[in-house]
Amino acid sequence: MYPVILSGWPREFDRGYDVMMNTQKNIINVTFVQPDGREETYQGPIGDHVMDVAVDNGVAGIIGQCGGGCTCCTCHVWVDSGWQDRVKPAHSDETELLSYAIGVCARSRLACQVRLTEDLDGLVVEIPSEAE
Repeated sequence: MYPVILSGWPREFDRGYDVMMNTQKNIINVTFVQPDGREETYQGPIGDHVMDVAVDNGVAGIIGQCGGGCTCCTCHVWVDSGWQDRVKPAHSDETELLSYAIGVCARSRLACQVRLTEDLDGLVVEIPSEAE
């Protein structure tokens, strides 16, 4: 068995997956809702993470300081309630790290730990305000 990375996917599966899957038919939409209600929709390849889509498109409020290593909270988002049942549950390390984020709620996730799958086409995430 391959060693498992934090996202729960085998490391061997993760290597080059986003490059291999980067074709038009494997692109999905992710909508980011800013604290003021403004919505931005961007596309990302299946296999990438929500954080990758945000950082690649300069979404305000998502920094991704650790580069997706699940060692900071700078990509904290709230998964829209209509999508929660389709997003893979948080790993225990992610849950522990979220305890340090501002505005944590039951819908809180680290965007670096939410991998894009075909089932998540149209995913909506909210960006908490810094004052939450």
